[in-house]
Amino acid sequence: MRLHDSEAGEKVRIEVCSNRFEPSLPVWSRADPLAATTPSAFTRLDPVREDSAPRPAPTRVPSGPGRTATGAIRTLGSHPATAPVVLHPGDAISTARRVVYIILLGALTALGPFTIDLYLPAFPTLQADFRTSAAAIQLTLTGTMVGFALGQLIVGPLSDKVGRRMPLLAVTALHVVASVAAALAPDLTLLAIARVFMGVGAAAGGVVAMAIVRDLFGGRRLVVMLSRLALVSGAAPVVAPLIGSALLSVMPWRGIFVVLSVYGAVMLVAAIWLIPETLPAARRKERGATTVLQRYRAVFSDRVFVGVLIIGGMSFSGLFSYLSSSSFLFQETYGFDAQQYGLLFAANSLGLVVGVQVAARLAARFGPQWVLSVSTGVLVVAAIAIIVCDQLGWGLWGTMVPLFVFMTACGFTFPCVQVLALDRHGKAAGTAASILGATNFGVAGLISPIVGWVARDAGITATTMASVMVGCALIGAISLWAIVRPWTVERLAP
Repeated sequence: MRLHDSEAGEKVRIEVCSNRFEPSLPVWSRADPLAATTPSAFTRLDPVREDSAPRPAPTRVPSGPGRTATGAIRTLGSHPATAPVVLHPGDAISTARRVVYIILLGALTALGPFTIDLYLPAFPTLQADFRTSAAAIQLTLTGTMVGFALGQLIVGPLSDKVGRRMPLLAVTALHVVASVAAALAPDLTLLAIARVFMGVGAAAGGVVAMAIVRDLFGGRRLVVMLSRLALVSGAAPVVAPLIGSALLSVMPWRGIFVVLSVYGAVMLVAAIWLIPETLPAARRKERGATTVLQRYRAVFSDRVFVGVLIIGGMSFSGLFSYLSSSSFLFQETYGFDAQQYGLLFAANSLGLVVGVQVAARLAARFGPQWVLSVSTGVLVVAAIAIIVCDQLGWGLWGTMVPLFVFMTACGFTFPCVQVLALDRHGKAAGTAASILGATNFGVAGLISPIVGWVARDAGITATTMASVMVGCALIGAISLWAIVRPWTVERLAP
């Protein structure tokens, strides 16, 4: 417990709350406006009355080596030249606990993509069991995407209003119940209804995870943390169909929904025990953007946010255009079997992983807006290269090499989009995250079927797939230079 004289001259007691995830050392900061004015999950500010018992004077960090220009102050009891700067609540978390956060929040983020994509390999089996058309089976996927998008638009603003934990726990519990209902569905109608609620239930994971990261981190460390979540959200749609195929080899299609219900239950228990409330009560009651419409208006009034929103939606749509057509392309056009297709799929997934990891370092050094300026251009060039190589008759390698480059560029794009969208809207992080996630999956769900429409006569080829990817990439690149205008974006804070 320490006493600290605020800049306004008011004596303030700063107490670090005891929590299994909180740092053990007391910390205090006046460099971050949020930390200085509102309590966080880690630091509580309470006014001390003048008649209270005298307390020791606070330990201040003297100016000199290691002192930041903004006057940031450091963990108490440590040498000023070597102590870490505490600008945001998450800066005081130990590395081990930060790893736990990454794993848990990443697993929550992956719940949505797995809910959408895990059962895709079972479509032929579902069609045979329910004796219906392929288009009718596709409606269950459409319902899931709609539920997922709507759920994010509801959960995000709600988490800004009432806190992060309650919406996360309630909606994840809904996912568990809906997954069990899908596993027991006697007909296609009930399965489609259950899938809609599964989509709504899976929506909280990614939205709340991004909002929690924004509550705890800022600046360059926010880039690193969001890049980890982007790795999961980008890789999960890629690996989910492969895992679904493996599950179908050992269980019927209903077993996939049982697995999803168990996954959701594990996430629910982990969230109850391991995730504290990270949104301070003062920020839930603040004046200003208090209603849902006001929060949406505040976010959409930001030109940079709108621009990166379009970039993210178009990049995700290009990725989903590949996902929705890759099985037909590699198995029917190039003649590979399911196992060989899985290997090709995994090879392209590696590019996404590499891109996300490298993007974090480059964005922290050069700024995410300049990483986007390169990655969006690479997306356009790579998609055009797929068409050119296919028309020249270069075969599989003429498709695989530029496709790998396209996937790598997607890996560079996703974390930078998230950073630029959330770093500017810390007070409405849930709303911003919900809009970002809903746009990504909603727009991708609408655009990816265009590949099948374009290929309705000639069949799916590399050219038909890449033609949609080129369109998405061009819209993203135009949005960057016409709307975001990277030279106008401020550099990230430390």
